[in-house]
Amino acid sequence: MAVTTEKVDVPAVSTPKHAGGNKRPNKYRSALPQYVAISPFFILFAIFGAFPVFFSIWLSFHSWDGIGAMKWVGLEQYNYLLGDPKFWTAISNTLVIWVLSTVPMLLLALVIANALHNATRFRSFYRIAYFIPNVTSVVAVTMVFGSIFSNNFGLLNAFLQSIGLSQIEWLSQPWGIKIAIATIVTWRWVGYNAIIFLAGLQAIPSDVYEAAKVDGASPRQTFWRVTVPLLRPVILFTAVTSTIGGLQIFTESQVLLGDTGGPGGAGTTIVSFLYENAFVKNQFGYGAAIGWALFILIVLFSIINWRLIGGDESERLTSRLRRRTRKEQTDAH
Repeated sequence: MAVTTEKVDVPAVSTPKHAGGNKRPNKYRSALPQYVAISPFFILFAIFGAFPVFFSIWLSFHSWDGIGAMKWVGLEQYNYLLGDPKFWTAISNTLVIWVLSTVPMLLLALVIANALHNATRFRSFYRIAYFIPNVTSVVAVTMVFGSIFSNNFGLLNAFLQSIGLSQIEWLSQPWGIKIAIATIVTWRWVGYNAIIFLAGLQAIPSDVYEAAKVDGASPRQTFWRVTVPLLRPVILFTAVTSTIGGLQIFTESQVLLGDTGGPGGAGTTIVSFLYENAFVKNQFGYGAAIGWALFILIVLFSIINWRLIGGDESERLTSRLRRRTRKEQTDAH
């Protein structure tokens, strides 16, 4: 029997084509809506962030009063800055105020954080109470402290006289001015740093404290031998942020003492000196040079803080072991 085969026409399967022919869709064009959505941030950053930074660099090499034509002077602004005694006085004042405020502030914040961490009642109330000074108006706080440190009718002098001591002209003496400004800074930022320390304390495992207790460590030894070393990253963060903020002190000095900075300019900080030259004397090029000198100073002290507090723990232990070995060898001889 003969078998016959018939040819069946199978319809060709059509492959889908892209709208633009055989070309693949442009991935950048497909992502265009996402770029448009995030573009406002970059546009605002370029206008209000990047442009002022680059313009201030360019401005520091010019002499400009803000109205007339800019005159290229090169490095003359920086050369004059290094020889300006008022600039070095402002640096000295800022560093003294920074030390008087930062060191007690961080120590007090660490003690407060440890107390809050061990507290069993009213934790939320104490946290809010310590953080309120940070969100209070700096101008209002400075005016209140101005009445406290007032020479004639200040509350502090009234207290000194009530206990039989003579009054002190806080806002007329260089050291009194620095103490007043440092007190304002400490009162405002101690609660903020205490909350940061508290967050670091809560991240430490409780097993570490239990092991220290089993080994017979006292609460004081546990605090200095266990808590403080484990809080080193947090301490580094607070030290760096306090350095950045402390070297940019302006409002406290300006509200408390005005444009003069007090007798002999004892309260003139670097930012106050910048404000005086740029916005009072209209020397915008010189003000830009002062700003970049302040930036270099902040970077320098931040690096110092990182080297003293941060760094690699293995390197720290190795250097400590070397010093101990060297001391033992010296004692043996």
